[in-house]
Amino acid sequence: MSSGYISGKAFKSARGLRAFNASSRSRTGAYFLVLGGGLAAGYYAHESGKWDQKSGNSGSGGNSNWKPLLAGTTVINTASIPKSKGFKDYQEVYNEIAEKVHEEEDADDGAGRYGLLTRLAWHNSGTYKKSDNTGGSYGGTMIYKPEETDGENAGLSIGREFLSEFKEKYPWLSRGDLWTLAGVVAVQECGGPKIKWRPGREDIDDQQRVPENGRLPNAHLGAPHVRDVFSRMGFTDQETVALIGAHALGKCHTDRSGYDGPWGPSFNMFTNDFFVRLLQNWHIRKWDGNKQYEDDESNSFMMLPTDMALKEDGNFLKYVKQYAEDQDLFFEDFANAFSKLLELGITFPKDSKPFMFKTLEEQEDD
Repeated sequence: MSSGYISGKAFKSARGLRAFNASSRSRTGAYFLVLGGGLAAGYYAHESGKWDQKSGNSGSGGNSNWKPLLAGTTVINTASIPKSKGFKDYQEVYNEIAEKVHEEEDADDGAGRYGLLTRLAWHNSGTYKKSDNTGGSYGGTMIYKPEETDGENAGLSIGREFLSEFKEKYPWLSRGDLWTLAGVVAVQECGGPKIKWRPGREDIDDQQRVPENGRLPNAHLGAPHVRDVFSRMGFTDQETVALIGAHALGKCHTDRSGYDGPWGPSFNMFTNDFFVRLLQNWHIRKWDGNKQYEDDESNSFMMLPTDMALKEDGNFLKYVKQYAEDQDLFFEDFANAFSKLLELGITFPKDSKPFMFKTLEEQEDD
């Protein structure tokens, strides 16, 4: 393997780079590319990235250097926790995010920030491709084109801006860790299940690591597309249905996605309501926007074509019915699948144990 240089230091082995990475967490990061049978190391300097701390978006507004990864390339993303940081530090960050989330519960006409932050964590992670280990939450690459401007990510700049003050206050916290942790906050603080979470993602400013568009679910399409997207990440049908159940939170906006409205009345509470309502009667909404469905009972709630696909496919429907009948089962399966989603493509140390954060309410009761 050829040697590489960063910050004036040379490394001639993967072991040497890992040691340097562990000691220089806030300034540099590391990834490894497996090409055929050989190992080549890639290096990047965080100082080279131009990330606007205030807006949470790329300062340049573009990525003219973006190129897709070489075919046959396999990436190894090694988690590295900042020195001297432990559970208490991350619980502190959790608490501050949670406090801001609760302060803004009336935002977005009462939807708050729960759905927004869950979607940010989801989409940050959902670009993962199991076949070459690219994409996923590790590098926090959503600040760069083409990922930043992917139509499926419309509106997520609001979530990144909402969180930018915490990146500024805690510079040792990577974008990937911040965005996924915020997703954990969102789910738990609105009554959802406990989500196991581990830190150690690295900011990647090598813009050739930015995944191409087309990896996230396209809401216009049906069951075959849904299965293709989730199986690409390594999910089963059961995990797929569980993850889509997060649509209980938040709402759609015509100026972002081209869809409009909430999935149900309790859009700031994590429940199994999405599945209960999905099994009810729906019709295609008559309007000038994208094709979406409207409930027969009140004409107040919506479903996407990808949502309806879950009741049109026999194997998906099986799990929809189970979760509609048993919220505890849904919570358990969602928690496992969401934790898995947030960690896709990341190699954690063998002794790395997941964190389980207490909600603000639980801490008040202590």
